[in-house]
Order: sequence, then C-alpha cells, then structure tokens
Amino acid sequence: MLGLKPFQTKFIQLALESKALEFGNFTLKSGRSSPYFFNAANMLNGCNLHELSLCYEEAIKQSGVRYDCIFGPAYKGIFLGSMVATLQSQRGRNYPLSFNRKEAKDHGEGGNIIGASPHGDVMIIDDVLSAGTAAKESIELIQALGAMPKLLIVGLNRQEKGSNKLGAKEELERDFGITVQSIIDLDTLIQFLKTDDHFNKHVNEFEVYQKRWGA
Repeated sequence: MLGLKPFQTKFIQLALESKALEFGNFTLKSGRSSPYFFNAANMLNGCNLHELSLCYEEAIKQSGVRYDCIFGPAYKGIFLGSMVATLQSQRGRNYPLSFNRKEAKDHGEGGNIIGASPHGDVMIIDDVLSAGTAAKESIELIQALGAMPKLLIVGLNRQEKGSNKLGAKEELERDFGITVQSIIDLDTLIQFLKTDDHFNKHVNEFEVYQKRWGA
C-alpha cells in the first residue's frame, strides 16, 4: 500500500487534536461495537478549520469530478459545506450552496431546503460514510428536486459492509452512479496506526474489527 498523502496525515492529526477521532470501545448506531469513533462536530472546538477545508479541497481534486453546486446534509454537512464553499470563493469559484432541514418548515420561506435549490451536477459534502443510509437519503432528496448527485465527499469512509457484502461506497456508486471520495478510510487509518509509535497499540483491535465488518 502506498504511503499516506500529506493531506491525509493532516486530516488525521486534526481529528486527533480535536478529539473528533477517539479510540476505545464504542457502540455505533448500527449496534456494532467499534474500537474507534469519529465525530466531526468536535472539530468545531478550536480545530484549524482552514486546514480542514484544505483537506476536503484536496479530496475533491483527487476525485476529478466537476460539479455545479454544493449540498451539505444536516447537520455536519452544513459547516463542512460552508467551509469548502468559502474556500472555493476565495479561489474565485463561487458555487451555490444549500443544505436541508431535518424537518420541513411550514412558515416563512417554507420547505426543507435552505439556500439555492440543488441543480445540475451536485457535490454532497459530509463527515463520515458508514452503512450509507444517510447518504442515500441525501441522494434521493436531490434527485427528487430534479438535480443529479454527482460526487459525495466524506472525511472518513469506514469501509464497512452496506446492506450486503458490498461496501457502502460500492453500493452507492453501483445504485446511483455517484462518485464517492473520502479523505481517509479504514485502510488509511490502520496504515497510520502502524507507523505511529503512540497509537500502534491499537492496530490489532482495528484489524479484528476490519476482518469482521469490513467490506
């Protein structure tokens, strides 16, 4: 396996410094017991958000996919999408940005979309891909608005099985024709652990978890 790219190492460092990435014994929403947990919201507690947005920007470049607008699913995608849209504006590229409400609003502007309604080819930005359930909801919402979900960018792809033996990434790409790109994935994380003297004690439990739940 090739070594980690600088932006991947930086992302892991930011996640560790902000405690967005923690090691231990965690029960996930799926009911699975995991040796690690990732909560991007902790990156709002003093993390260098400019460096974080640069990590997302690099992953977008790696995908090679062109897009017309940005969609950030509630709630983590709201601040991630806003950061990336701001960075793109600084580059002279102004993309329409929107995000959804968890519940539709029945007064004022109404509806469940804030910002420009997604149109054309849409880039979705979120924090993590696990079973793919939340990603499917976003994709179907965008399709219902007549737009085309073209690219899904996440910070971490847990590389776990979806509804069958395929990984969530592979399922989404097969079922919706969308490109899924992550800054890091479970393979990347294990590679980092193996080369870090402080964290390499966690390698075995990660590999056991990957063998059981990995796609």
